[in-house]
Amino acid sequence: MAERIKFGTDGWRGRIAEDYTFANVRRAAQGFARYLLENGKAGEWVVVGHDKRFHSENFAAAVAEVLAANGLRVHLTQGATPTPVISYSVVAKGAVGAVNITASHNPPTDNGFKVRDEHGGAIAPEGLKRIEAFIPEDESGVRRMPIAEAEAKGLVVRFDPAPAYIEHLKTLVDLEPIKAAGFKVLVDPMWGNGAGWFTRLLEGGKTVVEEIHNVRNPIFPEMKRPEPIPPNINVGLRETVARGADVLLITDGDADRVGLGDEHGEFVNQLRVYGLLAYYLLEVRGQRGPIVKTISTTTLLNKLGKRYGVPVYETGVGFKYVAPKMLEVDALIGGEESGGYAFRGNVPERDGILAGLYILDMMVKLHRKPAELVDLLFREVGPSYYDRIDTPFTGDRHPIEARVRNAKPETIGGLKVTGFRTIDGYQFMLEDGGWLLIRFSGTEPLLRVYCETTEAGRVRPILEDGLRIAGLKD
Repeated sequence: MAERIKFGTDGWRGRIAEDYTFANVRRAAQGFARYLLENGKAGEWVVVGHDKRFHSENFAAAVAEVLAANGLRVHLTQGATPTPVISYSVVAKGAVGAVNITASHNPPTDNGFKVRDEHGGAIAPEGLKRIEAFIPEDESGVRRMPIAEAEAKGLVVRFDPAPAYIEHLKTLVDLEPIKAAGFKVLVDPMWGNGAGWFTRLLEGGKTVVEEIHNVRNPIFPEMKRPEPIPPNINVGLRETVARGADVLLITDGDADRVGLGDEHGEFVNQLRVYGLLAYYLLEVRGQRGPIVKTISTTTLLNKLGKRYGVPVYETGVGFKYVAPKMLEVDALIGGEESGGYAFRGNVPERDGILAGLYILDMMVKLHRKPAELVDLLFREVGPSYYDRIDTPFTGDRHPIEARVRNAKPETIGGLKVTGFRTIDGYQFMLEDGGWLLIRFSGTEPLLRVYCETTEAGRVRPILEDGLRIAGLKD
């Protein structure tokens, strides 16, 4: 019997050639196929795409072979495609779901298997559990049709998803003022699927787009992993200053997340970016609607919600919680601490390309560069300081969990503890409106300790107290 395939926060990820093998990818595809068939989707279309990691296009073809053999039809992307483009293609093609071969921001040793629903969004936890349950114990339970045969029968059709997505973007943001603004935009696609997209979207005007790390290189040189946070983006931040750029836009490996560097080569953390995007929609564009946030992201959103009279809903960590809530409440914006943001009018999926365009449009509308935008936001709703420490662990996690769950600190980082929540992990609420969160990653063997506070000098003491609570620091 083969080992069990377990879906985490955003699908299944594994180490290439260890547990992430063609055999196991086919098993996962069989589980998804059966899930769709059990829901009456026989004969329907499924979108399948991939990133630029090692063998990703071949893993995607293996998925297509399994889906076709199970009586489903497949729109297979012609090349590496951003996750938000794959998600939009589900809607554009009238498909019933998608499979995306990507490990997103994971190290180069990994690959992954993301599944999406008929809305192009993440499948809710109960759906993921059903897919898991349908995965056969070994390859003997997998149906498979050779890709050439599937294409010859019209069950697998290759397509270019870019044109439809680009036309869709033009309905959400006017690109012409951005093209005419004369910005110098530096883009770091982190060797991933975001390469070429901002150049294509913004060419033909006074704005100049330059790129780094924009070819395929699955070992991801000059970074530990394609995750848009320091130190992975340090080269991009230095290049921003060296090239005199007005802004640095960073997309992760599959381009569903965005990172931001300001005109001084300083990183604008993802909580502040979420605050900026919400402020942009509420204040600059005058839109209204609920905000959905994971518990690990910023209280700037709660302050904005109060100011503009819109409700704020908090969920567990991961878009498998955010996407269903966005659909339920018709949210204006949804997002998480990792730098993934979704928007009304688009699919309920993180979109690093659209988020980057919204930042550029905000710069145009308010005549400010990124550092100036952050200053404006802080003048409106107060400051936010954040950081996170990730610590690998091996063995049983339960003793760590028990220690944190039973902790009763009166103060953390010198601030009084005012509350304790267990929505996802263990969150201690602090008297300044900030928080400390201790939780295990849903995709990797990591313990994450996060915090947000209103003074820069409090960040390190709060995180260190968090490590002590978890037993990782004396």
